[in-house]
Amino acid sequence: MSQPLQVAGLVLCAATLGGCATIYNAPINLPLANADTATFDATGVIPTNGDDVLVGLTFSGGGTRAAAFSYGVLQGFDHTSTARGVPLLDSVHYISGVSGGAITAAYFGLKGRAAFADYPERFLLRNAEEALDTPLTPVGIIRAYQGGTNEAHQFTQWLDQNLFQGATFKQLDTPGHPHILINASDIYNRTPFVFNETTFKAICSDLNSYPVANAVAASATMPLIFAPMVLTSYADRCRSALPKWVTQAQNDPAAPPLLKASAEAIVRYRNGSVPYIKLLDGGVVDFYGLAGFTISRLSAETAYQPLTSRQAVRIRRVLFMVVDAGRGPSGDWARSVEGPAAPELLMAAADTSTDSSARLSFTAFDGIIAEWRESLVRWRCGLSRSERQAYGLADKWDCRDLKFFVGRLDFDQLGAQRSADLNSIPTRFKLSPQHVETLISAGQDALRANPTFHAFLRSLDGRALTAASAAAKP
Repeated sequence: MSQPLQVAGLVLCAATLGGCATIYNAPINLPLANADTATFDATGVIPTNGDDVLVGLTFSGGGTRAAAFSYGVLQGFDHTSTARGVPLLDSVHYISGVSGGAITAAYFGLKGRAAFADYPERFLLRNAEEALDTPLTPVGIIRAYQGGTNEAHQFTQWLDQNLFQGATFKQLDTPGHPHILINASDIYNRTPFVFNETTFKAICSDLNSYPVANAVAASATMPLIFAPMVLTSYADRCRSALPKWVTQAQNDPAAPPLLKASAEAIVRYRNGSVPYIKLLDGGVVDFYGLAGFTISRLSAETAYQPLTSRQAVRIRRVLFMVVDAGRGPSGDWARSVEGPAAPELLMAAADTSTDSSARLSFTAFDGIIAEWRESLVRWRCGLSRSERQAYGLADKWDCRDLKFFVGRLDFDQLGAQRSADLNSIPTRFKLSPQHVETLISAGQDALRANPTFHAFLRSLDGRALTAASAAAKP
């Protein structure tokens, strides 16, 4: 039999095996028990536990590569202590994760420091692709055409059995642990989908009962490899009013595009025009996981949200660090007139879109944080004496003693050769032990060498830097 006939025969067999079935994931989210009384409150969602230092981290996508790099960054914070002997990790009160970064964020959110004891063995050193089918077969191609080579529950079940063990968002919201955001992409509305109370109340669904493994799998649901994760909107059961900012942003032609698009998506959830929400990899629209905090500030009704007023008068130092394990330029097709071929062209187009939007989102985020700091200072300095007394502030309290730092950690900061070696590691959910160890060390070293991190440490009135972190000064 000739090769073309063999290929045609394989495709025909695949079509027969695939049949006419559609690949999809049945939604499992439950409706709110008290849908009529559900209220929206974006104040005080970050539990600073009385600390005057707030560290927020965002972990990018990138498979196990991102998970291991972000894990090394967490270890770097744990190895840096204040002069009081308290690890700086205890001031990490907010983590937002995408895809591979979401796995590290969610597990640390559940376990806290105890995650260091078993996370590598439970996930980083495991083959998380072992339950998945390859798309590079005739059957795989047919299934990809039907929606995805794998139903997302295959990866979900693996994550739940090996890592999350039935944990729900109620367990993720644990006192003393950081506030965790897991990010996916709503591919119909073309907006970020953040697994938080605001989004779930908009669809009249119960976040507390939703499995963490499903949210993480949604955040890592790569197009064609997986069918989209699906949620149901229980719009007909919910009569509570939407947040004021949703109506305002929807009707304001000058509203920031991200806020307006998010408001319009929420309205579609509520009015029943989008009864099924289809989710894919969070990196499609928000590779750095910055949208959740950005929306909370753009929609804020006070100078201090998403903090409470009592947190806002106490806070002194804030660090936001974006941990970027994204892929750098690859291939040698730029050295010749020809190329790239179709596979490289598709990958290059996807990387171009992801990287350019990520850079723009970081630039915008930097500006939003600067504006937040100015708003907080104005609000703090505008407090009356009686208000200051009500907050328990001393007469000599300095309302302007507030410094914000925004930085980014990536492979390029480790030198050209080391960056090239790290970029050569694939963005898969299966890596060699040597690659995992290399990435963990890179996360630790990137934090120690980062100039924004050192500026933040120097701002802590000499309270920072044990011998371990002092030795890492550039």
